[in-house]
Amino acid sequence: MRFGIFYEHQLPRPWEPDSEHRLLKDALEQVELADRLGYDHVWEVEHHFLEEYSHSSAPEVFLAAASQRTKQIRLGHGIVLMPVSFNHTARIAERIATLDLVSDGRVEFGTGESSSEMELGGFNIERESKRAQWEETIDAVSRMFVETPFAGYNGRYLQMPSRNVVPKSLQKPHPPMWVACSRRETIHLAASKGIGALSFSFIEPSAAKEWVDDYYETICSEECVPAGFAVNPQVAIVTPFMCHEDEGTAIERGLDGGHFFGYSLGHYYVYGRHTPGRTNVWEEFEERRAQFGFDRRIAAREGEALAARLMEERLGALRGSIGTPDQIREFLRGYEAVGVDQVIFVSQAGRNRHEHICESLQLFANEVMPEFKERHERRERQKMERLAPAIEAALARRAPARDASRDYVVVAAAAP
Repeated sequence: MRFGIFYEHQLPRPWEPDSEHRLLKDALEQVELADRLGYDHVWEVEHHFLEEYSHSSAPEVFLAAASQRTKQIRLGHGIVLMPVSFNHTARIAERIATLDLVSDGRVEFGTGESSSEMELGGFNIERESKRAQWEETIDAVSRMFVETPFAGYNGRYLQMPSRNVVPKSLQKPHPPMWVACSRRETIHLAASKGIGALSFSFIEPSAAKEWVDDYYETICSEECVPAGFAVNPQVAIVTPFMCHEDEGTAIERGLDGGHFFGYSLGHYYVYGRHTPGRTNVWEEFEERRAQFGFDRRIAAREGEALAARLMEERLGALRGSIGTPDQIREFLRGYEAVGVDQVIFVSQAGRNRHEHICESLQLFANEVMPEFKERHERRERQKMERLAPAIEAALARRAPARDASRDYVVVAAAAP
């Protein structure tokens, strides 16, 4: 498996005048450290208006800064919001290609829709249209990367005449494409489009096996018609993370942050009521966490095998990869065994401290990562050899790039 780190840029209240500045500078230091330690990916979200949960509204700026402080780590948009009121499709293509150029070809292009009313309503996007908008824009943006000029698009949500969208990405035909997934049916959709599945559900290895098996069966079936001009057969899952030699210390340093991540996600996407600029999500979390499945008493029990969820009285208490190197190693072997390609660690969560995150990344890289790295290259090579005929057949089913009319001319505005 590969390993990534993940950023929402969480910032629980209360805020100081320099809180956001310090948050971003600390995150850049963590990414720089992760690059030196051999982590494979850094992923950053795009969210808007989600106070405390995510202050990451301009991931392309953060990732560009990270690109100049790192040498090998892959730079993942996890994800770009695709509906056209969030981002015009041509602007997405331009930003992704530019980042790919300045990073020497290290971009991973994650796509998605959002489902929070705070974001959809803030940009006047009808919930019922968001999947259709994603379908249109992922088709159009893939063509913008490869068509010279882009032949134009006449869809329900995107209308654009022929233009040459420049610059073009360094990676050809375009950076690897992904989609955010929270349910099994979206994993299936990712496979049917030939793109990577970024799963943001906290699931056990046993549940992950069903998702991974279905994903790769679909990649190998006639149902797979690539959205882009390359197939990116990858399944990634996200898990809370804090590594320390002492289990109790790992729990003390990482559990509340992991639980706040889950609670604040639910606050904006499931059960919350929010007054912009006024609601204190952290205070609500401290008061109500156990009611929504984030019971510290359950998850902080020491000496047990790690799990994405520990179940008691039908309540889940999120734990994930929070523990000792040996505990985390055993937990991750379960994902490796069922075919997960990448595990993405959530450390920057809640009030987790910068120095603890750095210590955790260092310890994991020293004690756990090497054995997985040893196995990964051989397994990845075998996987791609096995999938090669299916990928070739899938790409043959994809409509070719369009050739814009050579007679199409844009006349400059007449001089006064």
